[in-house]
Amino acid sequence: MPLKGQPFRREDYVYVNTQFSELLKDAVRFFHGTHVLPLPPEEPFMGAGVYAIYCIAKKGLYKTYGEKINRTSYDVPIYVGKAVPAGWRQNRVVDEIAGNVLYNRLRQHAESIRNARGLSLSDFVCRFAILEGETANMIAALEAAIIAEHTPLWNSVIDGFGNHDPGKKRVTGKRPQWDCLHPGRPWAMRMTGEEFPLAELRRRVTDYLMGVQCRR
Repeated sequence: MPLKGQPFRREDYVYVNTQFSELLKDAVRFFHGTHVLPLPPEEPFMGAGVYAIYCIAKKGLYKTYGEKINRTSYDVPIYVGKAVPAGWRQNRVVDEIAGNVLYNRLRQHAESIRNARGLSLSDFVCRFAILEGETANMIAALEAAIIAEHTPLWNSVIDGFGNHDPGKKRVTGKRPQWDCLHPGRPWAMRMTGEEFPLAELRRRVTDYLMGVQCRR
Protein backbone atom coordinates (compact mmCIF):
# COMPACT_ATOMS: atom_id res chain seq x y z
CA MET A 1 0.00 0.00 0.00
CA PRO A 2 1.31 3.48 -0.83
CA LEU A 3 2.05 5.69 2.13
CA LYS A 4 -0.26 8.64 2.54
CA GLY A 5 0.94 12.16 3.04
CA GLN A 6 4.22 11.71 1.17
CA PRO A 7 4.69 13.95 -1.88
CA PHE A 8 5.05 12.25 -5.23
CA ARG A 9 8.33 12.98 -6.96
CA ARG A 10 8.53 11.63 -10.50
CA GLU A 11 12.32 11.49 -10.49
CA ASP A 12 12.19 8.86 -7.76
CA TYR A 13 10.57 6.46 -10.26
CA VAL A 14 12.72 7.05 -13.35
CA TYR A 15 15.30 4.34 -13.97
CA VAL A 16 18.37 5.44 -15.95
CA ASN A 17 21.25 3.22 -17.04
CA THR A 18 23.59 4.50 -19.73
CA GLN A 19 25.30 1.11 -19.91
CA PHE A 20 22.18 -0.43 -21.42
CA SER A 21 22.02 2.35 -24.02
CA GLU A 22 25.61 1.69 -25.05
CA LEU A 23 25.00 -2.06 -25.13
CA LEU A 24 22.00 -1.56 -27.40
CA LYS A 25 24.00 0.71 -29.71
CA ASP A 26 26.67 -1.99 -29.90
CA ALA A 27 24.02 -4.59 -30.82
CA VAL A 28 22.70 -2.32 -33.57
CA ARG A 29 26.23 -1.87 -34.94
CA PHE A 30 26.75 -5.63 -34.88
CA PHE A 31 23.46 -6.17 -36.68
CA HIS A 32 24.31 -3.78 -39.50
CA GLY A 33 27.69 -5.44 -39.88
CA THR A 34 26.33 -8.92 -40.55
CA HIS A 35 26.42 -10.34 -44.06
CA VAL A 36 23.39 -10.01 -46.33
CA LEU A 37 22.01 -13.35 -47.51
CA PRO A 38 19.29 -14.55 -49.89
CA LEU A 39 15.74 -14.76 -48.57
CA PRO A 40 15.46 -17.33 -47.16
CA PRO A 41 19.10 -18.22 -46.40
CA GLU A 42 20.25 -21.25 -48.33
CA GLU A 43 21.27 -23.20 -45.22
CA PRO A 44 18.97 -23.72 -42.22
CA PHE A 45 20.38 -22.59 -38.88
CA MET A 46 19.47 -22.69 -35.20
CA GLY A 47 18.59 -19.73 -33.02
CA ALA A 48 16.28 -16.81 -32.32
CA GLY A 49 16.88 -13.14 -32.93
CA VAL A 50 16.19 -10.09 -35.07
CA TYR A 51 16.12 -9.79 -38.85
CA ALA A 52 15.69 -7.25 -41.62
CA ILE A 53 14.45 -7.74 -45.17
CA TYR A 54 15.75 -5.48 -47.94
CA CYS A 55 14.19 -4.82 -51.33
CA ILE A 56 16.49 -4.44 -54.34
CA ALA A 57 13.82 -4.38 -57.08
CA LYS A 58 14.62 -2.33 -60.17
CA LYS A 59 11.15 -2.36 -61.64
CA GLY A 60 7.58 -2.16 -60.45
CA LEU A 61 6.18 -0.39 -57.40
CA TYR A 62 9.40 -0.71 -55.39
CA LYS A 63 11.96 0.08 -58.09
CA THR A 64 13.24 3.08 -56.12
CA TYR A 65 14.83 0.64 -53.67
CA GLY A 66 16.97 -1.05 -56.29
CA GLU A 67 17.64 2.01 -58.44
CA LYS A 68 18.46 4.48 -55.67
CA ILE A 69 17.96 3.64 -51.99
CA ASN A 70 19.74 0.26 -51.85
CA ARG A 71 21.62 0.55 -55.12
CA THR A 72 25.15 0.45 -53.69
CA SER A 73 24.54 -0.90 -50.18
CA TYR A 74 21.76 -2.34 -48.05
CA ASP A 75 20.83 0.80 -46.15
CA VAL A 76 17.04 0.84 -45.70
CA PRO A 77 15.09 -2.33 -44.89
CA ILE A 78 11.55 -2.76 -46.12
CA TYR A 79 10.67 -4.83 -43.04
CA VAL A 80 12.20 -5.60 -39.64
CA GLY A 81 11.02 -8.33 -37.31
CA LYS A 82 11.96 -10.75 -34.56
CA ALA A 83 11.70 -14.46 -33.93
CA VAL A 84 11.53 -15.56 -30.32
CA PRO A 85 11.69 -19.03 -28.76
CA ALA A 86 8.68 -20.77 -27.28
CA GLY A 87 8.00 -19.61 -23.75
CA TRP A 88 10.04 -16.44 -24.22
CA ARG A 89 7.35 -14.21 -22.75
CA GLN A 90 7.09 -16.33 -19.61
CA ASN A 91 10.83 -16.79 -19.05
CA ARG A 92 12.99 -14.20 -20.77
CA VAL A 93 16.31 -15.90 -20.06
CA VAL A 94 16.96 -18.61 -22.61
CA ASP A 95 19.54 -21.17 -21.55
CA GLU A 96 19.52 -23.28 -24.69
CA ILE A 97 19.52 -22.62 -28.41
CA ALA A 98 15.91 -21.96 -29.40
CA GLY A 99 15.44 -24.34 -32.30
CA ASN A 100 15.39 -22.83 -35.77
CA VAL A 101 12.68 -20.23 -35.12
CA LEU A 102 14.57 -17.40 -36.83
CA TYR A 103 15.25 -19.40 -39.98
CA ASN A 104 11.64 -20.59 -40.07
CA ARG A 105 10.35 -17.03 -39.78
CA LEU A 106 12.47 -15.95 -42.73
CA ARG A 107 11.24 -18.94 -44.67
CA GLN A 108 7.63 -17.96 -43.92
CA HIS A 109 8.26 -14.44 -45.17
CA ALA A 110 9.82 -15.82 -48.34
CA GLU A 111 6.68 -17.88 -48.92
CA SER A 112 4.50 -14.79 -48.44
CA ILE A 113 6.48 -12.90 -51.08
CA ARG A 114 6.52 -15.90 -53.39
CA ASN A 115 2.70 -16.10 -53.24
CA ALA A 116 2.16 -12.37 -53.75
CA ARG A 117 1.26 -10.91 -57.11
CA GLY A 118 3.62 -8.26 -58.39
CA LEU A 119 6.58 -9.36 -56.27
CA SER A 120 9.61 -11.46 -57.13
CA LEU A 121 11.47 -13.27 -54.35
CA SER A 122 14.79 -12.59 -56.11
CA ASP A 123 14.24 -8.88 -55.37
CA PHE A 124 14.57 -9.45 -51.62
CA VAL A 125 17.51 -10.28 -49.36
CA CYS A 126 17.96 -10.40 -45.60
CA ARG A 127 20.34 -10.00 -42.70
CA PHE A 128 19.92 -11.06 -39.11
CA ALA A 129 21.53 -11.33 -35.68
CA ILE A 130 21.18 -14.41 -33.49
CA LEU A 131 20.73 -13.64 -29.80
CA GLU A 132 20.95 -16.51 -27.34
CA GLY A 133 21.48 -17.08 -23.63
CA GLU A 134 20.97 -13.93 -21.60
CA THR A 135 21.36 -11.71 -24.68
CA ALA A 136 18.02 -13.09 -25.90
CA ASN A 137 16.51 -10.62 -23.44
CA MET A 138 17.54 -7.90 -25.90
CA ILE A 139 15.58 -9.24 -28.86
CA ALA A 140 12.59 -6.92 -28.47
CA ALA A 141 14.79 -3.90 -27.69
CA LEU A 142 17.02 -4.50 -30.72
CA GLU A 143 14.03 -4.92 -33.02
CA ALA A 144 12.49 -1.68 -31.72
CA ALA A 145 15.78 0.20 -32.12
CA ILE A 146 16.20 -0.83 -35.77
CA ILE A 147 12.57 -0.04 -36.58
CA ALA A 148 12.94 3.40 -34.96
CA GLU A 149 16.14 3.98 -36.94
CA HIS A 150 14.62 3.23 -40.35
CA THR A 151 10.78 3.19 -40.03
CA PRO A 152 10.59 0.39 -42.63
CA LEU A 153 7.76 0.61 -45.16
CA TRP A 154 6.08 -2.68 -44.27
CA ASN A 155 6.30 -1.87 -40.55
CA SER A 156 5.07 1.70 -40.62
CA VAL A 157 3.03 2.46 -43.75
CA ILE A 158 1.72 -0.82 -45.15
CA ASP A 159 0.51 -3.05 -42.34
CA GLY A 160 0.08 -6.81 -42.25
CA PHE A 161 3.14 -8.41 -43.87
CA GLY A 162 4.08 -10.18 -40.66
CA ASN A 163 0.54 -11.40 -39.92
CA HIS A 164 -0.24 -15.08 -39.42
CA ASP A 165 -3.30 -16.98 -40.57
CA PRO A 166 -6.04 -15.79 -38.15
CA GLY A 167 -7.97 -19.05 -38.52
CA LYS A 168 -11.35 -20.01 -39.91
CA LYS A 169 -13.30 -18.10 -37.28
CA ARG A 170 -12.03 -14.77 -38.61
CA VAL A 171 -12.57 -15.17 -42.33
CA THR A 172 -15.07 -12.30 -42.23
CA GLY A 173 -12.41 -9.89 -41.02
CA LYS A 174 -10.69 -7.22 -43.09
CA ARG A 175 -7.89 -8.34 -45.35
CA PRO A 176 -4.54 -6.87 -44.20
CA GLN A 177 -3.31 -3.84 -46.10
CA TRP A 178 -0.28 -5.76 -47.36
CA ASP A 179 -2.53 -8.44 -48.84
CA CYS A 180 -4.75 -5.83 -50.49
CA LEU A 181 -1.65 -4.41 -52.16
CA HIS A 182 -0.08 -7.81 -52.91
CA PRO A 183 -2.87 -10.42 -53.04
CA GLY A 184 -1.96 -14.07 -53.16
CA ARG A 185 -1.50 -15.51 -49.68
CA PRO A 186 -4.11 -18.29 -49.50
CA TRP A 187 -5.33 -17.51 -45.97
CA ALA A 188 -5.73 -13.80 -46.76
CA MET A 189 -7.59 -14.49 -49.99
CA ARG A 190 -10.24 -16.31 -47.96
CA MET A 191 -11.01 -13.21 -45.90
CA THR A 192 -14.24 -11.53 -46.97
CA GLY A 193 -14.18 -8.23 -45.08
CA GLU A 194 -13.92 -4.78 -46.63
CA GLU A 195 -10.66 -4.18 -48.48
CA PHE A 196 -8.45 -1.12 -48.14
CA PRO A 197 -8.49 1.02 -51.34
CA LEU A 198 -5.64 -0.05 -53.60
CA ALA A 199 -5.04 3.46 -54.97
CA GLU A 200 -4.53 4.79 -51.44
CA LEU A 201 -2.04 2.04 -50.60
CA ARG A 202 -0.03 2.71 -53.75
CA ARG A 203 -0.02 6.43 -52.95
CA ARG A 204 1.31 5.70 -49.48
CA VAL A 205 4.17 3.67 -50.95
CA THR A 206 5.06 6.41 -53.43
CA ASP A 207 5.00 9.12 -50.76
CA TYR A 208 7.12 7.03 -48.39
CA LEU A 209 9.79 6.30 -50.98
CA MET A 210 9.92 9.94 -51.97
CA GLY A 211 10.39 10.87 -48.33
CA VAL A 212 13.24 8.38 -47.90
CA GLN A 213 15.04 9.87 -50.91
CA CYS A 214 14.64 13.40 -49.54
CA ARG A 215 16.20 12.38 -46.21
CA ARG A 216 19.28 10.82 -47.84
